[in-house]
Amino acid sequence: MAEVLSIVLGGGKGTRLFPLTAERSKPAVPFGGKYRIVDIPISNCINANLRQIYILTQFNSASLHVHIAKTYVFDTFSHGFVEILAAEQTLEHSGWYEGTADAVRKNFIHFHTQKPDYYVILSGDQLYRMDLNDMIQKHKDAEADITIACTTVTREAASELGILKASKKNVITEFLEKPGPTKDIADFKAPDELKPADTKGDRYLASMGIYVFSAAAMEKCLDNQLTDFGKEIIPEAIAKLKVHSYIFNGYWEDIGTIRSFYEANLNLTTLKPDFDIYDEDRPIYTYIGNLPPSKMNFSNMNQSIASEGCIITNASITNSVVGVRTIIEAGASFNGVVCMGADFYENERQKQANNEARIPNIGIGQGAFIKGAIIDKNARIGDSCRIGIDDNLNRQDGHYNGYHIIDGIIVIPKNAILYPGTVI
Repeated sequence: MAEVLSIVLGGGKGTRLFPLTAERSKPAVPFGGKYRIVDIPISNCINANLRQIYILTQFNSASLHVHIAKTYVFDTFSHGFVEILAAEQTLEHSGWYEGTADAVRKNFIHFHTQKPDYYVILSGDQLYRMDLNDMIQKHKDAEADITIACTTVTREAASELGILKASKKNVITEFLEKPGPTKDIADFKAPDELKPADTKGDRYLASMGIYVFSAAAMEKCLDNQLTDFGKEIIPEAIAKLKVHSYIFNGYWEDIGTIRSFYEANLNLTTLKPDFDIYDEDRPIYTYIGNLPPSKMNFSNMNQSIASEGCIITNASITNSVVGVRTIIEAGASFNGVVCMGADFYENERQKQANNEARIPNIGIGQGAFIKGAIIDKNARIGDSCRIGIDDNLNRQDGHYNGYHIIDGIIVIPKNAILYPGTVI
């Protein structure tokens, strides 16, 4: 049976990523042109040979089910699986998940069949690459009940994170949730022994929301009605159990907001991205769609990513991510655009029907200029549209007819139709 059981927390309604989560759960949101956000924690598990993985979710889970079912199929001899546990009614529980801890508690009936010795709890909306085996081994060596992955952050960044006080030997003694910019947290400074060698100035230990629990400790911590790991379970456990920190010095980013999601995507296009998707030793896995290679017809691409199956004709693409099956017609221009592509190609009959209905084809029309935007899947951007180009237009955040502006970023939702000549 599984010594280590991995649990990916799929999150709630994903309101901070709306409208990308209007029709899908947060873990199912496309990322980096060809991936889904959930591929990140699952790949970390697979690269550590942790192949018994549950994903807990309850909102808009249909597309997540499809992605998981098509992508993560292990052979019958490995005893591996990736399964989604959506909120369900049982004789013991009749409601939704009330929080991260509550979601785990309500699924003990499924976890117990695997008889794990340890649980690894992972978040479904973070971008990082971690050696989970190293964290688990240090948890065992310390004979800890709980180990919390921590990253060192500045005082400014500490304001909006859960901050931990730890000894030189990684023993956590206190927890502080989102202290804000004015609270005095000087006594929470990380010991020099726990900071990276090249770090200058004060640093604080922030919880990454990644935990290793010994099975007995998990049962004890959840033998109550507390609903959230970060706000309730961990502070209670620190006072009663042996809780250690695991210092992670690599790249880690919460991509749960539109701004952070947009910036993390565009960072992939830089010469030396913070998150390297080209690491052969620790790949990011996703669905293999058997798509044809992308085709560039007289186009100019600069510091950009183009996924499989694209057809780009006489276009200019700069600092952008172009998702699968994206069709970009002549004279179009991208600058700082995250385009998620399409779920299918339209055939000639469908294009003729579009013409008769006077709607654009799926993709980017001729002469469309787009800057500083996220374009969700299957969007129809008509000829000569201008999105984010005219600086004198209203840029107030809000939800408008056919588009949204969030954190100053224009978001074109899934299946949206922008008729020719539209200006945003």
